[in-house]
Amino acid sequence: MRIDVWLWAVRLTKSRSVAADLCRSGKVRINGKVAKASASVAVGDRVTWRDPLRDRDIEVVELLPKRVGAPVAAKAYLDHSPALPTRVEREAVGLRDRGAGRPTKRERREIDRLRGRQP
Repeated sequence: MRIDVWLWAVRLTKSRSVAADLCRSGKVRINGKVAKASASVAVGDRVTWRDPLRDRDIEVVELLPKRVGAPVAAKAYLDHSPALPTRVEREAVGLRDRGAGRPTKRERREIDRLRGRQP
């Protein structure tokens, strides 16, 4: 089964085109390898990608050919993702002033550390 169809069928993305764009951007990995939208996914595979708020780590439990309701879709995968950061934790990450330019390498590492990502 195609990864973009599966992500859409289990309601992890809003539409299939969003899932395909996510795959095309190179952010989706299946078992650690970058996956195109047409890549095949099988039961037992680990699918990972970067969400706007956190890293997602999903294990495929069931392949669904069509989009299903949320309760059924939730049974099709196991979510090994870290918990969502609380609002206080999200606000703790400082915002850069507009026009301040790109962060330096040191600032980037500090930002990653605050967000819980290991460089």
